[in-house]
Amino acid sequence: MNKGSSLFILLGLFLAGGVYSFWKQKQSRSLIAIVAIGSVFALAAGLLRM
Repeated sequence: MNKGSSLFILLGLFLAGGVYSFWKQKQSRSLIAIVAIGSVFALAAGLLRM
């Protein structure tokens, strides 16, 4: 596992935490959807770079 994949995975987990936080704060669903999509893409990029 190299540095790039680790960074993408950490970014994805950070954004996933943001999705959870925004959901608890009852933010707009479009904002939650955008952050969730970013989280999924970052996690996928990290896993594919491994």
